[in-house]
Amino acid sequence: MKIFKFFQYAYLVFAVLFIYVAGQKYMETEIIDYMSLLLAATAVFMFFFRKKFNKRFDDRDRK
Repeated sequence: MKIFKFFQYAYLVFAVLFIYVAGQKYMETEIIDYMSLLLAATAVFMFFFRKKFNKRFDDRDRK
């Protein structure tokens, strides 16, 4: 199950990547890239969701 813990941190990597892309686009064109910001917010949400889900899954296995 350790591979699932790796993937939950991959969501944070993608969130940082999407924020970087949105910042770069804003610096070049002064247009806010809402799609990248939405994807970044979704990635952060997925990180916390998967973290909670994995904890619940591990607690169930211990019983």
